[in-house]
Amino acid sequence: MQLPSSVNCSLQSFHTGLLGRCYRSTCPSRFRMALANHVNLRLSNVSSYATELLEIRAEDPKLHVLVIPGNPGIVSFYTDFVESLYELLRGTASITGKSWFYLFDLFPLIYLYLNVKLSLHADCLNILLCDITAIGHISHTRKNWERGRLFSLQEQIDHKLDFIKHELENIQVPILLVGHSIGSYISIEIFRRFPEKVMYCVGLYPFLVLNQNSHWQSMIGKIASSRIVSVALSSIVAVFGLLPRWSSKFIVTKCIGKSWCSTAIEAACDHMLQYHVMRNVLYMAMTEFEKLSEKPDWAFMREKQNNLAFLFGIDDHWGPLSMFEEISKQVPEVGLSIEREGHTHAFCCTEAGSLWVSQYVVSLIKNQKWSPIK
Repeated sequence: MQLPSSVNCSLQSFHTGLLGRCYRSTCPSRFRMALANHVNLRLSNVSSYATELLEIRAEDPKLHVLVIPGNPGIVSFYTDFVESLYELLRGTASITGKSWFYLFDLFPLIYLYLNVKLSLHADCLNILLCDITAIGHISHTRKNWERGRLFSLQEQIDHKLDFIKHELENIQVPILLVGHSIGSYISIEIFRRFPEKVMYCVGLYPFLVLNQNSHWQSMIGKIASSRIVSVALSSIVAVFGLLPRWSSKFIVTKCIGKSWCSTAIEAACDHMLQYHVMRNVLYMAMTEFEKLSEKPDWAFMREKQNNLAFLFGIDDHWGPLSMFEEISKQVPEVGLSIEREGHTHAFCCTEAGSLWVSQYVVSLIKNQKWSPIK
């Protein structure tokens, strides 16, 4: 029996706003299993290097979202961001049909009153249409898989290229790159190498060129360029990692994570407080500063300006507003936005930042003509 059109429209409107908030608690268990995906952390061998991946898989993906982290490239920092992307992409999937079956758990009288005979089909579910993967940097993880070897920015770029070449070689759907900080630069390099695979590239709080006016960058550059200072600082950090868990969490919270969520605090304690991780963070930073002293490749960015977007923060020395203005002059058709909500460069370390930025990314996806998400 079909619902009257007025009732059907009302239920559809109610469903659209409510599913993302209460599907876990209200949806019948047999349907919840069909809707629920979980972020999977797995270890992959990429070019013989142990690599941590955060993944959410769709049954029939129309798009692959690949998240490239900043530095440190600890993939666990992006757990809340990936989960927020999943929630938003799943909740706005362009699916035909009706998907209000879960209302009958909330309001069983609706079922009795309307005497609805519900027939469920696969296309009635508000399902995820995208695969989502976040890939970590080599040796930016707790286990010292590479036995202390240091990896440069270029080696980290090559690592991501090899991941796409080998793990995503056979996928038949376009790739959307989401880079954070130096990950934005890495994403552009990937785009340059695989223009036939990459459909769009988003840079979040992008670090694309050295900021000569930043005292923080000047200080970090001096630390990273000195082997003695880098070794000393990494040793001190490693000592903190040997302390009891409550103590290391207290130090991380007070020193760098006063506003961070528990997921980010745990990730920092698990991974950052390791000698080999800190050494790699500083070594990669040193090679970043060397490379990013050069001008961006404006010619390539102009060529792909309709497939590029950047999000800047108001007070971010890694991606200052002067860079925003320079891009707008050099690449006038590129998508440019400024986040004015007060989130920091380390947006992924707070739940509010992860949610806001994921909303920005999903809005970009939805506004593209080629997008399966509407």
